[in-house]
Amino acid sequence: MSLDAAQRRALLAHPAGWIACGFGSGLSPFAPGTAGSLAALIPWLALRELSWLPYLGVVAIAFAIGVWASNVAIARLRIADPGAVVVDEFVGQWIALLPLVVAPRAWPWIVGGFALFRVFDVWKPWPVSWADRRVKGGFGVMLDDVMAGAYAAIVLALAMSVVASSAR
Repeated sequence: MSLDAAQRRALLAHPAGWIACGFGSGLSPFAPGTAGSLAALIPWLALRELSWLPYLGVVAIAFAIGVWASNVAIARLRIADPGAVVVDEFVGQWIALLPLVVAPRAWPWIVGGFALFRVFDVWKPWPVSWADRRVKGGFGVMLDDVMAGAYAAIVLALAMSVVASSAR
């Protein structure tokens, strides 16, 4: 569901709205979640230069900010989980790409991590589906994408391990 002009104004009138909608990427009229995941790759290009511990610190801070921004967006829009809120996609995508912080960063792996996150975010295997249905507010908006990102990171790490083993 796309936002009307009044809803966009209400969302973007607060700095949290800009954060929540991924600095505008969530306002895409087509597949805002995918647009948010793509936009998340831009700051990730800098984040990937961090070692894994500071990387996790940034992700944790982004999660906390995302909970706050999502709560503000939910209150302003009066929608439980607005489609325009994609800060959760940013954090989920960064979690999905965690294996690339400590391993080779070739573009096929980046594309694979992106695709895996989108698959798990849309598919919502348990307990992602449970969190999506049961956990409300900004924390709930963020939690299911964190879980989908974790699934994607695990599959990506396993795939990278299999490819590395077969190359030896």
